[in-house]
Amino acid sequence: MRVSPELDPDVADEAPSGPTITPYDEQHHVTYMRLLDASRDKADWAEAARIILHRDPVAEEARTRRCWESHLARARWLSKGGYRNILEQAVRKGL
Repeated sequence: MRVSPELDPDVADEAPSGPTITPYDEQHHVTYMRLLDASRDKADWAEAARIILHRDPVAEEARTRRCWESHLARARWLSKGGYRNILEQAVRKGL
């Protein structure tokens, strides 16, 4: 990892969507895990977005929903195969 994960970082309006792990992904590793937990537990998306993503779903519902969906999609990508990129990067670096 090039960037240390943060426990409760602010987030961009949209998560990365490309096929490689970015410094943003590394910084938001904990955020992604929290989103996956919330989804698994069937938490209300608006409440989870307010707590995890620091967004106001009442004042900006559409923006907050896009932010939630984009970050949850990225979290799912990482958990279903994107993490392999981290392993491959470590192998290339001899870690």
